[in-house]
Amino acid sequence: MFSDIGALELVTLVVLAVLVFGPDKLPKVIQDVSRFIRKIREFSDSAKEDIRSELGPDFKDFEFEDLNPKTFLRKQMEQNEDLRELKELRGSFDLKKEMNDVADAVHGREPQPSAVNGSPSAGGSSGAVTAANGTPDLLKKQDKTDTAERPPYDSDAT
Repeated sequence: MFSDIGALELVTLVVLAVLVFGPDKLPKVIQDVSRFIRKIREFSDSAKEDIRSELGPDFKDFEFEDLNPKTFLRKQMEQNEDLRELKELRGSFDLKKEMNDVADAVHGREPQPSAVNGSPSAGGSSGAVTAANGTPDLLKKQDKTDTAERPPYDSDAT
């Protein structure tokens, strides 16, 4: 119920309760609050049982958590057959390759040929560090680019 309350917040609440109610009345207030929470839970459980009995035997496995839209969608997506085809299609699409092709087209360079047998292409002169599958490894430091590709030095920009 209170899974997101930290230790410091709990101590603050206890100190605040002692200051507001006093050490003499605090046990009585705690008993009243716990009794009130228990009555609310009993009322909620009885209402759930009444709704289940009114729905009939077809809804015996009905859970009220299914009324949450996120839970409902998650269950429907798990049971959907078309979703498997979508996952297969997504797995066959290489977003990095498409992005590199677009970047090459924007910069006016010829797209690099795909890697063969997991080795990077030999024709690439961009100096990019490539992983074993031939895609650029963005985590490794790249070699310096050619001086022709560098933007002109602007002393006013520094």
